[in-house]
Amino acid sequence: MVYPSLGAQKPSASEGSQREGRNARVGMIDEPADKPDITLTLDRDGVIRNVAPSDDLEDEALERWRGRRWGEIVPPQLVGRVAQAMEASRRSGESLCFRVQQLLPSGRELPVEYTTVSLGKDAGFVAIGRNLQNVSDLQSRLVDAQKAREQDFWRLRDIERRYRAVLDASNEAVALVRASNLRVVEANVAAARQLGLLPGAEFLPELSARDRKALDGALEVARSQERAPNIALHLPNGSQWSLRASLVTSDADAFYLLQMSALSAPTETAPDSDNLEQILHRLPDAFVIVDREGALIKANPTFLDLAQVGVESAVIGQNLKRWLSHPGEDFSVVAGLVQRHGAVRMMRCRLEGELGSVTQVEISAVGDRTPAPKTIGLVMRDVSPRESRPERVSEIVDLAGGLAPPKDSLEAVVQAAVETIERRYIEEALEKTGGNRTLAARRLGLSRQTLHVKLNKYKLDPP
Repeated sequence: MVYPSLGAQKPSASEGSQREGRNARVGMIDEPADKPDITLTLDRDGVIRNVAPSDDLEDEALERWRGRRWGEIVPPQLVGRVAQAMEASRRSGESLCFRVQQLLPSGRELPVEYTTVSLGKDAGFVAIGRNLQNVSDLQSRLVDAQKAREQDFWRLRDIERRYRAVLDASNEAVALVRASNLRVVEANVAAARQLGLLPGAEFLPELSARDRKALDGALEVARSQERAPNIALHLPNGSQWSLRASLVTSDADAFYLLQMSALSAPTETAPDSDNLEQILHRLPDAFVIVDREGALIKANPTFLDLAQVGVESAVIGQNLKRWLSHPGEDFSVVAGLVQRHGAVRMMRCRLEGELGSVTQVEISAVGDRTPAPKTIGLVMRDVSPRESRPERVSEIVDLAGGLAPPKDSLEAVVQAAVETIERRYIEEALEKTGGNRTLAARRLGLSRQTLHVKLNKYKLDPP
């Protein structure tokens, strides 16, 4: 009521918000946000009595569907699904949802999702259809984007593989250094071997003040111009190196690509260093040089064989703990003894290869200086127990059960002896390992698959 003396009163803020809320609710009821695109009213027998298209489908002559059965306007493979939906609505009033490629009177096809709503057992039901064209387009774009992403991933992997191959094949020392802290991110074999540049290490921390100033100036030029001219650096060992710096940027950080080539050899290098390199390369015992943390700087082929690795570049920069990891016999124990006593002699350890082999080795190690060595050299001798092998022909003949008749050829005699010896060693290995084929194969130096073939050949079954 409005009093004459007061006139019309302005509604309060709370009353206004309540009224707006009521209007909003009424608007939500009158105009739903997600309208159906096709609404079919069907009788209990599935005959279309009324069609209500959305505004987007007003140009389609959907009125032609009146009087036709619902199953006549869907693809043949979905007629059974439509019949199932109508039967469920007729019997129990359950609503079913399914998708079809709806063929419209104009010949256009749309992906439509229908939901059936029962109006009662005798009143029929309503089928509400929603156009999924936008969803289908989004799914197609998502699939295309995923395929493009996978192609980019494999393309980048291929580029990275080629980049790594080029780096390792280069005679120059190449290192990628983080611009913020001058820590090595990546380095090729030449950089690790000749300069000791390993991932995570600081780049040439022992430079003189004069060379450090020249290096900082070159890096400053690289930051501003993306490339700096060559400068000469003098290392503590007396060698001179030419350094060329380039700036490499990414979304996450900035890096320096540093390329270094030797201008002069170290003054303390012995004249027969090449001969020493050849001797270490041909050494029958495994030999490695690591830093104080265990990262490999150098490894000879014998170590690569024990570690079951193909090339030296695959182990440079890796930690020796990867292969010496048995508790009490790992690299940290060896390094601790070298730190305290300066050397280690004939320490028994287990070296585990990449493919599962386990080798008993005796390790002798020494640091480059005492105390606090920067690098450690280790010699590893294979001392795995080996089965005694007959070396004389008479022992082989006795083990094979005697010579074959003279009429047999030498090849047949040798083949019979080999098979007999092979059979006996397999039987002994299975007996000593309690029938464990994996341990027996490892003891014989065979793969498990090869042992399985030989067991079938000699008709042997583990106990």
